[in-house]
Amino acid sequence: MIAVYDLVKKFGDFTAVDGLTLEARAGEIHGFLGPNGAGKTTTIQMIAGLLKPTAGRIVVNGYDLATDTEAAKASLGFIPDRPFIYEKLTAGEFLRFHGALYGLNGNGVGDRVAEMLDLFELREWEDELVESFSHGMRQRLVMSAAFLHRPRALLVDEPMIGLDPRGARLIKAVFRRMSERGVAILMSTHTLEVAQEMCDRISIVVKGRIIARGTVEELQRMAGSPDAQLTPVFLKLTGGSGLQEIDEAF
Repeated sequence: MIAVYDLVKKFGDFTAVDGLTLEARAGEIHGFLGPNGAGKTTTIQMIAGLLKPTAGRIVVNGYDLATDTEAAKASLGFIPDRPFIYEKLTAGEFLRFHGALYGLNGNGVGDRVAEMLDLFELREWEDELVESFSHGMRQRLVMSAAFLHRPRALLVDEPMIGLDPRGARLIKAVFRRMSERGVAILMSTHTLEVAQEMCDRISIVVKGRIIARGTVEELQRMAGSPDAQLTPVFLKLTGGSGLQEIDEAF
């Protein structure tokens, strides 16, 4: 479970996140959508422990991030939008290094590394340096690392960027399988088709505040478009299709 309560983040006089409350329940894929600059990445960085909130509370799997920091982080997997990878390590070395950070040592870690490499179709590149990997392969390697320690909650920022159709299908299947096993997944994405296909519930954020939350069907009803795809629903709820701006520009 990932839950935030009345979360606030200010940078000087600018409020990036303004009293945000949301919850990704166990076994749920919760979409986190919003236009650029809405506060999504700032929120995700606070949940991951990379930024300190100005106010509010973050709870991961029952652990308060402020008071039980190590336990909260140990139970969380994190896939950032711009991951850092040590390029001079092989894929296998990178996963073993990552596992050691979570206290995974001994004979079992080798089996777990092999399992993740097989799952994300990277086994034949286990001994290849990461610097030779394509963007999509690096993305799958980062996801392998995020699942390595069997997290009970997963935080994901733009998971499909750079993936080819086969890779995207694989990631969708893995996320769905993990949610079926009780993992809570909070996923930020700009790909509305992915959100519509994968997410059990969706929260839409604008200017640091949640303006709508619900299933795709509930959001469609809120927007008065019960049969629409998520893209026009999102545009209607966030207050702009962009068409007026285009007409005015030309």
